[in-house]
Amino acid sequence: MTTYIFPGQGSQFIGMSRDFYENFKIAKNIFDEISDYTGINLKKIIFDDDDNKLNITNFTQISIFTASLSIFKTIKSEKGISLSDIDTMLGHSLGEYSALACSEKINLKESSLILKKRGELMNNAVEPNKSGMAALIGLNSNEVEEIISQNKLNLEIANDNSPMQIVISGDILELENSKKIFISNKVKKFIKLNVSSAFHSKYMLDAQIKLNEDIERLNFVSNKINIISNYSAKVSNDNKEIINSLKNQMANRVRWTESIKTLITLGEKNIVEIGPNKVLSGLIHRISKDFNIKSISTVSEI
Repeated sequence: MTTYIFPGQGSQFIGMSRDFYENFKIAKNIFDEISDYTGINLKKIIFDDDDNKLNITNFTQISIFTASLSIFKTIKSEKGISLSDIDTMLGHSLGEYSALACSEKINLKESSLILKKRGELMNNAVEPNKSGMAALIGLNSNEVEEIISQNKLNLEIANDNSPMQIVISGDILELENSKKIFISNKVKKFIKLNVSSAFHSKYMLDAQIKLNEDIERLNFVSNKINIISNYSAKVSNDNKEIINSLKNQMANRVRWTESIKTLITLGEKNIVEIGPNKVLSGLIHRISKDFNIKSISTVSEI
């Protein structure tokens, strides 16, 4: 069996999935459908970005989602892949919604609309330039937690991406002041991220509560595909568990390292990364060398 994974915010680039759009009707239809559902001209944003919207969270998330869905649906059609051939899916942050849509646990209209709402809520959750995120290279989550605790830093781990890459969230001044502390404690690189808010932290609690009203109204379909959630890092095919994890996702850390270790315990060996860039493949190689990973973001990579 093969596991399919989907990237999150930060993987976007101008022109992503354009070759799918121009060569496959099914990909063009995905663009058109999601644009109709959301009222967003995704073709203009993703292919041209004349208004510099692609890196604004309101539009970034739905754009990556659209690119990922168009690629997956094309591959599924062209290669004759059946959902019964797929055992497990997972995604990084917004990529979890891509996994739910591609697994057909949520239909395209509902997943498009809720992801549009998610991007808007996250973008507007905190006053601009008051909070932020930073990537720490060189330490694992336990080591970062210890530094935060020992120095009484008002910061949280947002993404446990790999044993060598942790992303933290918090107040912007606290982040800036913490750089010297982390560097002096063997963090090799401290990279401030170009994001609008402190995602996957307590700063997202109000936004999470608002989104949960929409999550509760989603019509989940039962099928045989398992989902590994960001929130729990556990595998499940129970829609109630999947929904509960989804409702807790926005204000809590993305447990990516643990999620990949869950795949290892399941005996999974083959992974296909669907979507722009190859960010997740790089992270997984740092977690385990035991996977056969294929990344597909262009037609030539099919």
